[in-house]
Amino acid sequence: MIVTASNLHKTYGRTVAVDDLSFQVRPGQVTGFLGPNGSGKSTTLRLMLSLDSGRGVTLWDGKPLNLHAQAPKVVGAHLDAKFFHPSRSARAHLRMLAAASRTSRARVEEVISLMGLESVAKKKPKGFSLGMGQRLGLATAILAEPEVLLLDEPANGLDPQSIHWLRDYLKYYASQGRTVLVSSHLLSEMEVMADHVVVIARGRLLADESVEDLVNRSTTNDVLIRSPRVDELAAALTEELGPDAVRLESPDALAVSDASTDRVGDIAFRHGLPVAELTKRTASLEQAFLELTESGQDFRIGGGVA
Repeated sequence: MIVTASNLHKTYGRTVAVDDLSFQVRPGQVTGFLGPNGSGKSTTLRLMLSLDSGRGVTLWDGKPLNLHAQAPKVVGAHLDAKFFHPSRSARAHLRMLAAASRTSRARVEEVISLMGLESVAKKKPKGFSLGMGQRLGLATAILAEPEVLLLDEPANGLDPQSIHWLRDYLKYYASQGRTVLVSSHLLSEMEVMADHVVVIARGRLLADESVEDLVNRSTTNDVLIRSPRVDELAAALTEELGPDAVRLESPDALAVSDASTDRVGDIAFRHGLPVAELTKRTASLEQAFLELTESGQDFRIGGGVA
């Protein structure tokens, strides 16, 4: 199911939280929803689900959510790890939602087992840890086996084993032809989980592309070359690639941008210069994200409020 968000807009007084934001989320892949704190991610998810008032529209397979006969079969959302009735047990909470979505009690027991909630199924969520609350929220989201999952920071409070399980599960869920949109501040985890990213800052769209494309256009991608004749090598590379492409990184090493290892190695070979190391260095998703969102941060390291 394709989810299309068009011209989403939300203000709080004079503050614009989401600024005419448009993007698509496609089936068969995990889409990461990224942005600095205060960028409008949570507000965007609420607008998509019509939980907040604002402008714009979100279409689910071409029509608004309220025109679908069974909304829980369309989208399962987990936006708050503590959004439960405090005196209703975890099992009772899931059974109530199952009745509303015409989901069997057998499915309730299935998700309790899947999420590792057996030991707390009879307990009230008000005493749950953040991690256990996340597990119950995920159980709620997948209960009706919806076509779309919308998850806001689902890994918060989870231990490393649970984060690993969550990654594998969401990738599996998407591989079944379903649509997954997940926000997270764990960029190293997003790098191995997400196929596609939507990046926003100050409520505006900065990127809507594959993880690979975003990383490849980072200026931190370069080639490292080491040589005992580094001064001569620097001169040769500067002559052919330009002065902005070559930077001294250490007494015997240069960082070369906008060039492949093949070209850098060829230049060294044609000038008869020995090479001790020639390595392509690729930016991480975190580096690409920080570079992209630098102007959208509400703070600067070593400084005051921007």
